[in-house]
Amino acid sequence: MTTSTIGPGSTMQEVLEAFPGARRALFRKYHLGGCASCGFRPEETLAGLCARNGNLPVQEVLAHIEASHQEDLKLLIESRALADELKAPNPPRLLDLRPREEWEAARIPGSGLLTEEQVQEMMNSWDRQEPVVFVDHAGREAPDAAAYFAGHGFARVRALRGGIDAWSQEVDPSVPRYRLE
Repeated sequence: MTTSTIGPGSTMQEVLEAFPGARRALFRKYHLGGCASCGFRPEETLAGLCARNGNLPVQEVLAHIEASHQEDLKLLIESRALADELKAPNPPRLLDLRPREEWEAARIPGSGLLTEEQVQEMMNSWDRQEPVVFVDHAGREAPDAAAYFAGHGFARVRALRGGIDAWSQEVDPSVPRYRLE
């Protein structure tokens, strides 16, 4: 399904497939989708979600999701572009969001594992102009991390589009690919 085919009758699963950051966008503006009381089911339609939450204007909600998606795209970096930046002077820091076992099994050389302690260190003492790229398995969680840190004043944060899986396919086939079950 393409973004142009998303409308009031689209299921929330379809909306999330077309706009991966839709849950974050809905929560940020409308407080929808973040907890049990404001959550939604994958089979619920966008119109149904809007109707049961104060008759929100569906087209306004859809426009907000689309605008947020355009902002999310600005946070992404392609694998090949990252590879070039890593060879340049002052390369970005790479922070991996995956569990330690996945990071140990397959990682981009020079990447570090993001821990709670490191999050605290970043918030308390890192230069907010330092370039940082977040990495995950397939590019689904890293944009959330980049948006979170951007919202806390980090000006040069990005997420690797497609995650370590894209890196393995497009840049470094020596990094093992794997599937999550």
